[in-house]
Amino acid sequence: MQRNPKGWLVFISHSSRDTWVAKQIAREVSLCGATPFLDEANVEVGEDFEESILTFLEQTHELLVLLTPWALDRPYVWAEIGAAWGRRIPIVGILHGMTTTEFQSRSEVPIFLKKRDFVDINDIEVYFEQLKARVDAVGDE
Repeated sequence: MQRNPKGWLVFISHSSRDTWVAKQIAREVSLCGATPFLDEANVEVGEDFEESILTFLEQTHELLVLLTPWALDRPYVWAEIGAAWGRRIPIVGILHGMTTTEFQSRSEVPIFLKKRDFVDINDIEVYFEQLKARVDAVGDE
């Protein structure tokens, strides 16, 4: 893992079942000028997996979480959301395979997530446009 990544950092939280989709999102995040973190791409063989995740979460500017029915069953996804919430950084939820209503009706979803605006995967371009604007604004400082 790159220990001191430069620029705007985006941690991409996802279930292993969503790896292909997460890789596509990471590619687009890079095209926006930000540095994405994906566990399978940024944690080297033999590295301490949890330590690598915590290190990047401590540095990241925002968490993008791919919210799928199976991702909500993954403890790491919840841990990563909790870490981002504790740091008070933006949590961007991308819904894939469920609607906002279905997501909000799940009893395991905490209130702080239910009251956020989420983006459907089919409208993810809105997120990329906003991300590019954030990256450009930081570059202008």
